[in-house]
Amino acid sequence: MEVHKPIKRHKALQPLSRQHHFGLLFGWKIRKGFAKNIAPERMMKYASWFYSHEIEPHFNDEEKYLFPILDPSHELIERALKEHRRLKRLFLDTAHPEKSLHRLEEELDAHIRFEERILFNEIQKVATQEQLDKIEEIHSDIEKAPDYEDPFWDE
Repeated sequence: MEVHKPIKRHKALQPLSRQHHFGLLFGWKIRKGFAKNIAPERMMKYASWFYSHEIEPHFNDEEKYLFPILDPSHELIERALKEHRRLKRLFLDTAHPEKSLHRLEEELDAHIRFEERILFNEIQKVATQEQLDKIEEIHSDIEKAPDYEDPFWDE
């Protein structure tokens, strides 16, 4: 098993990293749901809720405030945007819930690890103090989403 040393995250990016933690928990909850034979449609309702309360605002913030720190043609930004589009499609694909959920939990996990280990580190290296201050100001009031009403993973 590959061991990664802890990343020293700039204070301005810590709220986004905390949101990444909730994304990793999403995958864990979906895996628990499958292990407990929870109906995929029931889990997809949670995925839709999670998308609107966590993922969509998070992606919007990254794309509006964080990604512009690097050049739009930077390969890491192109990859992140491509993965955002792919994940959005999976979250919104209710026609094939089981397939979408399996892919979501895998691809969201991989995407978060890419952003945390590679993209955020690159952004931290080149961001000016002014840019980091602006991100910190914008994210100082991030509120935790309300608890989901059907915690199937706890059954």
